[in-house]
Amino acid sequence: MSAIVVVGSINADLMVTVERHPAPGETVPGTGGTISPGGKGANQALAAALMGGDVALIGAVGEDDNAHLALRYLKEAGVNLEHVATRGDVTGLAVVAVDARGENNIIVIPGANGEVDSAILADAADIIENAEVVVLQGEIPVETIAEAARMTKGQLVVNLAPVVPVAPEVLLKADPLVVNEYEGELALELLREAGIAEGTDGAGANAADTTADTAGFVALAKALLAAGVPSVVMTIGAGGAVIATAEGTVTVPSPEVKVVDTTGAGDAFVGALATCLAAGDSLEDAARFAVRMGAAACTKAGAQSSYPRSAADLPLASCQK
Repeated sequence: MSAIVVVGSINADLMVTVERHPAPGETVPGTGGTISPGGKGANQALAAALMGGDVALIGAVGEDDNAHLALRYLKEAGVNLEHVATRGDVTGLAVVAVDARGENNIIVIPGANGEVDSAILADAADIIENAEVVVLQGEIPVETIAEAARMTKGQLVVNLAPVVPVAPEVLLKADPLVVNEYEGELALELLREAGIAEGTDGAGANAADTTADTAGFVALAKALLAAGVPSVVMTIGAGGAVIATAEGTVTVPSPEVKVVDTTGAGDAFVGALATCLAAGDSLEDAARFAVRMGAAACTKAGAQSSYPRSAADLPLASCQK
């Protein structure tokens, strides 16, 4: 049995570099065109394994040539792929365009990820139920996300990215719920629509619309706690992360790095966080480690190809000079 089980997407990433992202209807020249492994589930599983985690991945690939490429780094890192099924003709594909500032736009074609269903979960029931930590994201069907959450007996980490209309019980079992400010707003809206978030402290649209300080982020995280989410980790880019629990809130700063490409940085954060949680670290300590992994992933192009291969390669924490 694996200590960490990631249930999620597996993609091939088509990487393109542009000077700037095009406006609607505009054509701009680009470079690149290489295909590399990706997918939020695969990214998180790889990051967890590279940081020392004992990891299994549950998901699906197609029968195309991209399937072998998509699993390459996972195999090298020793991730358990026994429960990666072959479904349909096409492996999930992400078209990633990165501009000169390192910001990205991503178009995702689900492919086999859309076929991750109850049958795949049933085959993997033992490892899900015995995992110390189960990690979920939003690139597989919402019904599968809900079922995997119900099957989880250990600690459930939910990264609501991309935001999909998950069942409220998924959010209310997430410990932690990992979101950025945009995802956090939409998670709160999902709980409001279900009648669960009524009577919270009133954090609403644009509550976290600030980079000057963390007050808006803290307010939004507290609103999610008040709605019943057990704990929240809100990533705030170069600002690090806000951790909110019943004991209070704390901001964990990120190391300063030269940003080349932010693709996959959030997934690197989640994977490192899961490894630390499975090892018994506190949520705050896990986040302090995870921001270093996320920052490191921004210093090279690509997603999985940018991940440090050991903890020794991470940048120093911001308090260390």
